[in-house]
Amino acid sequence: MRLTSSPSGINRHPSAAGLLSPGWSIAVVIAALLLVFELDRRTGSAPVQHLYYLPIIFASFSFRARGGLMAALAAIILYHLANPHLFTFRYEHSDFVQIALFIAVSVVTSKLTHDAHRLRKLAMTDDLTGLHNLRSFEARLAAIMRASRGSGTAVSMFVLDVDRLKALNDKYGHLTGAEAVRTVGHIIAASLPPTAVACRYGGDEFVVVLPFCGASQAKHLADDLRRKVNAAAPVLAGRSFPKGTLSISIGLASRAVDRTIYQSGGPDYESGEALFRAADAALYLAKEAGRNQLVVA
Repeated sequence: MRLTSSPSGINRHPSAAGLLSPGWSIAVVIAALLLVFELDRRTGSAPVQHLYYLPIIFASFSFRARGGLMAALAAIILYHLANPHLFTFRYEHSDFVQIALFIAVSVVTSKLTHDAHRLRKLAMTDDLTGLHNLRSFEARLAAIMRASRGSGTAVSMFVLDVDRLKALNDKYGHLTGAEAVRTVGHIIAASLPPTAVACRYGGDEFVVVLPFCGASQAKHLADDLRRKVNAAAPVLAGRSFPKGTLSISIGLASRAVDRTIYQSGGPDYESGEALFRAADAALYLAKEAGRNQLVVA
């Protein structure tokens, strides 16, 4: 199974917040509102007033519903300041429409942004465990390997699977087996540091990459994960099981990146695929050693 992708980098949500820091995004919204206000104050024309939609859309795109609503309220205030007769409540039909559109643009843009974010998250997530799916993991792995080559830091990876899952399926049914895989996935997510990237790439097979993590630290994390899985007393498909029901076997591989090799244009010894192969080979040794084992490549 292919574990590395073309060097496209980490897939990012194409939002303004991903391009600008929150501080700069706020500054852009404020500057745009003030610019439109000044044009509105001088001209009082409807085409200029429609320009208020732009900072509202930008704020909704960058900061979701709250940011969009605040920008819409700011636009309403500035719209009144630029047209002082509105403070006497002498609204025309077009004024009601304009104010309603400020709010509507904010709500609609925020909803579209929320839906796009949710769809992107679903596209990156494994349905059963909530971890990364293979496509998302490949992109993250490629970016991690590039970053480690550039900084000369270590990367570790471990590959694991659930021991004797077939026996669990045969005795209690496939729903129980699926719940076992989900439980292991949740333990992985709860046990690893925030920098780790975990993926379910097969039925009961997982891979975890740990950036900026040497062999000693990775071994500690992997063994701690193995112990937590074995110590769990899971409830699977509505049935309570005792501690020790679940266990995992883990193969671990680590590489300290040599910057001189990378900078001289030498072979890419530190590719994510090579790291995976080493960890996967160690996993087979862990299985042969009796399962519920950790083997370091």
